[in-house]
Amino acid sequence: MDEQTFQIKLTELMSRIKQLPKDERAKIERLAIDAQKRRERIQASVAELQESLDYLRLSIKYLVFDLEATRRENVYLRKLVEQANRGDASDRGRDPDGFGEGEMLGSE
Repeated sequence: MDEQTFQIKLTELMSRIKQLPKDERAKIERLAIDAQKRRERIQASVAELQESLDYLRLSIKYLVFDLEATRRENVYLRKLVEQANRGDASDRGRDPDGFGEGEMLGSE
């Protein structure tokens, strides 16, 4: 039931309650007012829940974005490490003077 329909029904109920004898009226009026207050609390709770869900959705989007960025960075860094390892492996075959193994100055 939407808010407008609820208010119409509540107003209709209150007008009918006013037609009741005075001793019965007070108790039923109190129940109707309590029902209205409960509905308002439920609506406030639903609004808060909706806001929390929206925040959760946004947080999840940020986490997914961060995860994807971390994966891209991981791939990039692995490539850098592989390139560095390949460079180190090719440098190990040379002596400090820049000659490869088995090469000597003046030998051909």
